[in-house]
Amino acid sequence: MIGAGIIGLAAAWWLQRLGHAVVLVDPAPHGPQPEGSGSSAALGVLMGEVFHRSSGRAWRLRQQSLRLWEQWRAELALAGQPVPHRPGLLLLAADAQELARLEALALSRQALGLAMELWQRPALEALRPALPHGALAGLFSPRDGQLDPLAAMAAFRHDGLARGLELRADRVEALERRNDRWHLSLRGGGELEAPWVLVAAGLASPALLAPLGHERPLEPVLGQAAELEISPELAAAWPASVVWRGINLVPRPQRRLWLGATLEPGLSADPARWSALRQLEGVAPEWLAQARVQRHWQGLRARPAGRPAPLLEQLEPGLLLLSGHYRNGVLLAPASAAWAADVIATGNGSLTCR
Repeated sequence: MIGAGIIGLAAAWWLQRLGHAVVLVDPAPHGPQPEGSGSSAALGVLMGEVFHRSSGRAWRLRQQSLRLWEQWRAELALAGQPVPHRPGLLLLAADAQELARLEALALSRQALGLAMELWQRPALEALRPALPHGALAGLFSPRDGQLDPLAAMAAFRHDGLARGLELRADRVEALERRNDRWHLSLRGGGELEAPWVLVAAGLASPALLAPLGHERPLEPVLGQAAELEISPELAAAWPASVVWRGINLVPRPQRRLWLGATLEPGLSADPARWSALRQLEGVAPEWLAQARVQRHWQGLRARPAGRPAPLLEQLEPGLLLLSGHYRNGVLLAPASAAWAADVIATGNGSLTCR
């Protein structure tokens, strides 16, 4: 396994549980991931049932992941590695167009037998602290939610180690297939050999694959986020994490709130984007505007160029690609791991997850 972000750790843990001997290679396998990586930017929001489609690969992956996250959290808790989880997600409508979309989404999900409620403005105005001014309505999805991504990664790592997972602190420089096995050249001078190699290295994945003739370009999309401290009398008592115009507001313990994340092409953070995020694009309630910034960070997500996210492909016998999850790495980690395990179990499987 190449890459110790949320995808690599989830897949390594799952394969180790299934009885495979797994070596996970990453410059920082013991965590945390370097600031600037995709996993370091994640807030852990799980948007599965509120996804705008109700069929196709993306919908199936999201539904599978929601089921697996519930199962995996229970298994990790039994192993002494609980992952903090906050059920529920409240999507706010900021204008008439968004309201119509949420109304249609509520009807379509209810037709599928999924629990989803449309909350009108009086119900929103009763919540404390105050939600962004101008919210017309909100769609509450009880099965979506948020989990702590750093805690999840630590849980996979610790339980995986207890089950025999091997962590190798190094960087893979090249891949070569010889005699039906894969050989990995390491920057530290060593070499690894294995029948299966899983590439989950995010933005570093294309450089490993291009020499083999596999062009899978990934574009960096920067995200800025922050942890805020709010006044004691205003500790967020919302029933769920809140999404306003694509910005997540995630209540945290000890009067903290996560706010994020921006969508910025390229590698450099834009101060103007940070200012807009901090002020909720000009409509931040007074309590939010006055909250103190305790931490401000950024990370780079990997978005496939010209292909739908994520990239789940068997490129050659024994070579799997799990990358390009863009904004849904935490959500789709279980389904990605399950796909890889299925391919390995069958010996070849579907070349691409469809």
